[in-house]
Amino acid sequence: MNFQILVLFIAIILFGLLAFKQVSALILAPLITIFVAVCSGLPILDSLKNSFMPAAGDYVIKYFLTFFAGALFGAVYQFTGAAESLARAIAGISKGRFTAPIIMCITGILTYGGVSGFVVFFVIYPIAIQLFREANISRRLLPAAISAGCWTWSMSGPGSPSIQNVIPMTDLGTPATAAFVPSLITTIVMFLLIFGWLEYRARALAKKGYFFDDKTLKYQLTEEELSTDENKSLPHWIQAALPIAAILASFNLFHLPVETSVMVGIILSVILMFKRIGGLNAWIEVFNKGAADSGVAILNTGIVVGFGGVVQNTQAFADLVNGLKNLSINPLVFCMITVAICAGACGSASGGIGVAFNALKATYVEMGLNLEYVHRIAAIAAGTLDTLPHQGAQITLLGICKMTHKEAYGDIAITQILIPFIACGVFIMLASMGL
Repeated sequence: MNFQILVLFIAIILFGLLAFKQVSALILAPLITIFVAVCSGLPILDSLKNSFMPAAGDYVIKYFLTFFAGALFGAVYQFTGAAESLARAIAGISKGRFTAPIIMCITGILTYGGVSGFVVFFVIYPIAIQLFREANISRRLLPAAISAGCWTWSMSGPGSPSIQNVIPMTDLGTPATAAFVPSLITTIVMFLLIFGWLEYRARALAKKGYFFDDKTLKYQLTEEELSTDENKSLPHWIQAALPIAAILASFNLFHLPVETSVMVGIILSVILMFKRIGGLNAWIEVFNKGAADSGVAILNTGIVVGFGGVVQNTQAFADLVNGLKNLSINPLVFCMITVAICAGACGSASGGIGVAFNALKATYVEMGLNLEYVHRIAAIAAGTLDTLPHQGAQITLLGICKMTHKEAYGDIAITQILIPFIACGVFIMLASMGL
């Protein structure tokens, strides 16, 4: 193997291992960038100032408002109880059946409606743990059930206001519903496969003797941790659903920018649920929390994109891209592989797709690819290798659920790596048929 390419793979492994040890991305990205620069013979300070920072800054400039609006909306839905109201209404439909897949549906609907995935984690966990307890399902499946809805079909589906759908719109000039027919079919296939897997695993774990009260798990939950306030006041589910419907309508029917669409949802949420937050000062606190969350999210992602900005200037990256091109593979497969590798390197779907488009957009155009197909395959592929064990979102969720990688990561990998790759194959097949 080309030594320089080996350096890149070592850098990715180091990135993963140190992120797994919860080293901050703000430290990790510059550190691994320096490692790559030294091994690639690039000047360190020049690489940091003229490649790393411009790439990170450009990402922040382009997408800060998207993160900002999404975080504000998420905070409103968290503190008004709107997210919990919707979750309980959806859960009530199942009447205790298909518990794990229903949790996936709840998180997917909320994130498809514009609520931040990180907010969804914290809001849904107390509800999910109660539903799992009532259905006597092993907690081993809980992290996959929660995160599968956030990071798969809801972020790559046509019309989604997710950042993974917005980046291709900005960089390629394509619509939110790009390649609508094959995209819709692929989204349905992905949803059904994940739904089926979660239900299959719930039954398989039960047959093996794994139930909710599982003494083999490393962390056991106390009654205090399992308690929840079933009687707390929540907005009606229709009231909670209206702002989400307004966002999707504004974004897809009236074609307003995603930032404007989410702001429409925020304004409507405040009007409908103003009394649920104790006055103006309390609302200021809610918005302060959302604003702070948006700053952390955009900076952590942007700084990782900065790492990609240096990597794309190395000879190793050029050799890797040329090697893939020389394999004479389907151009859409080439797009899928390169976006997936970038997402894996970043441990982030949005960071990975940002790096891939910065480095390879011209290549995709030169290959004669339909840009609407590039949009959709990139959005799906970004949600594959981003879910390697070092992904910050999964580490956070496992901590919330008090589960270890050994206990829960297998189902995460199936639902959020394997099945999205299968979905990529479905989309490529449909695109090759001219749909």
